[in-house]
Amino acid sequence: MVESTSVKVLLLDIEGTICPISFVKDVLFPYALRVLPETLRTQWDDPNFAKYRDAFPSEYSSSKEALEAHFRDLVEKDVKVSYLKSLQGYLWKEGYASGNLKAPLFADVPTKLSEWQHKGLKIMIYSSGSVAAQKLLFQYTNASPSDLTSRISDWFDTVNAGLKTDANSYKTISSKYPAFSPNEWLFLSDNVSEVDAAIQAGMQSVVVQRPGNAPLPVEIPKRLRVIETFESLDDNLEAHIN
Repeated sequence: MVESTSVKVLLLDIEGTICPISFVKDVLFPYALRVLPETLRTQWDDPNFAKYRDAFPSEYSSSKEALEAHFRDLVEKDVKVSYLKSLQGYLWKEGYASGNLKAPLFADVPTKLSEWQHKGLKIMIYSSGSVAAQKLLFQYTNASPSDLTSRISDWFDTVNAGLKTDANSYKTISSKYPAFSPNEWLFLSDNVSEVDAAIQAGMQSVVVQRPGNAPLPVEIPKRLRVIETFESLDDNLEAHIN
């Protein structure tokens, strides 16, 4: 494990870290599946929709039926490809704006984001969901005020950073901010493989075990730090404001 040092940048996962896994699996995914057929029927030739349609491989973007079948197959298998994530974000946008979707953040999250920002810490997001979908989630939350996007300094996904289980992705992210050394970054995620990748890249990293997450193997707490709330991080964070 990387030796602890003062944290200047917090890099946060979303699903299972700042909001329940169930919101993505049981709310967002089904919502997109539910509204997709009508969207394909009414917007297939709409220029605003065309860029999402045409991002799919040609064998699937050639017809509404093929695209819908492929979309459903990818969601069922939880395949993390950029063109799927982009279209999901497009479908969710209307749901958020209409009030049908609202991100249920864990209770400690809004307060800690505000505290960290006030201390001068940089807060960034790294999720397999598209950057557009990330911004929607933080714009429409159950917090008061609802829009927390102003708390976030930057956004990363599998398109602009890479796969979350690849150490090179974390090197790509940290290289964008050369003023901060990798060990001044703290990555928080419920996924042990992602935590291991971040540590391999030189970052500090902690496993977040939230309600609804799968139980961790018994050996994980023996080699990695595990927390259940962001409140547990207070003693390890020290802002350096220049």
